Amino acid sequence: MSESATSGAVGMSVASAFAGMRSVAPVVFRAGCPDCRGHFELAASALRLAIGATSRTTFYSFTCPDCGASVRKPAGERIVELLTGGGVSTLRLHSTL
Repeated sequence: MSESATSGAVGMSVASAFAGMRSVAPVVFRAGCPDCRGHFELAASALRLAIGATSRTTFYSFTCPDCGASVRKPAGERIVELLTGGGVSTLRLHSTL
């Protein structure tokens, strides 16, 4: 095998580097709608996370797939960690004084 001039590592193809890896299942989040009381799973792309200056202004939102209602729920530190780790789009809100 040859050495890579840029990294000093033994050369290998992309295919061999990823050989044996399995595809990863997409992250889904369980959610519920307070309007229709439906329970469902949502992909990360269906959720939005807004991080405000305080816990009172930090929330996540989604559209209920059952009834179409816009749902907004508070997001504590653990929820923020789970959503950001799962690939949910995040918006940082800035306070205006």
